[in-house]
Amino acid sequence: MANIVLTRIDDRLIHGQVMTAWVKQTKATRIIIIDDVVAKDDFMKKVLTMAAPPGISVSVYNIKEAADDLKNFQDSNGRIVILAKVPESVERVINEGVDINEIIVGGMGAAPGRKKLYKNVSISESEKETFLRLLKNGVKVTIQIVPDERPMPIEKAFK
Repeated sequence: MANIVLTRIDDRLIHGQVMTAWVKQTKATRIIIIDDVVAKDDFMKKVLTMAAPPGISVSVYNIKEAADDLKNFQDSNGRIVILAKVPESVERVINEGVDINEIIVGGMGAAPGRKKLYKNVSISESEKETFLRLLKNGVKVTIQIVPDERPMPIEKAFK
């Protein structure tokens, strides 16, 4: 099984200084992006690969590919950051048998059907239901934009 050092929900995926800070903080060697749509877009896959910090390998997978890779990962020295745009992607990978027990929510931008939850985190009712299911199943979910910010349990923002 993979050595997952961070599972992050951020609809910007790999972006500038924020992701560089998380990679440095976690000493990650690899980023796995889980997104069914982006996995089919060769141009976006290339852009995301080029946006990664130097020396970090990037894989962009659909749900099934991500689950298969993470369950069969053999490199004991590999340190993996998982990135997804939405909580449903992470929940589906967990349902495929990948052991993820903590999720950090970064940016989830405003969009139709979403309401502001906290700072730059906006969620829809169905995304809130997904987070509640994850919490009920023992997954710790916090909001933390950058590593030096204090994490806040997402359930506090629900109140």
